Amino acid sequence: MISSDLIVAEARSWIGTPYRHQASLKGVGCDCLGLVRGVWRAIHGAEPEAMPAYSRDWAEAARRETLAEAGARHLVPVARDAMQPGDVLLFRWRAGLVAKHAAILTSDTAMVHAHDGAAVSEVAFAPWWRRRVAFVFRFPGVR
Repeated sequence: MISSDLIVAEARSWIGTPYRHQASLKGVGCDCLGLVRGVWRAIHGAEPEAMPAYSRDWAEAARRETLAEAGARHLVPVARDAMQPGDVLLFRWRAGLVAKHAAILTSDTAMVHAHDGAAVSEVAFAPWWRRRVAFVFRFPGVR
């Protein structure tokens, strides 16, 4: 079994990693998906599927819940009211848009994420973010 504390500690170990589109290398660069992929590798080993190249506007171009579909293939869906530290959160920027941003919840009031133009950071899980949560997933094997 994997503890949520282990996931939170691993996510926090990425803090300061510069934002780099499509990257997933701690201390070198990552985007929001790369952060989740890196935490997966740290707790589970090899990634479950190859990551295809994606553009910055992939969500707008595809108009489908590609990120959530991948989450459903490899993570465990969780009800929004049951989220806990260590869970992966997917966000919609606005109603009607597909979810295209990911973060890892670190406490009831904070999350770690990689945001374009900034390094990986731990930020408040403020009402602005809470309103935009579209999907919640848990890493498999978490107790």
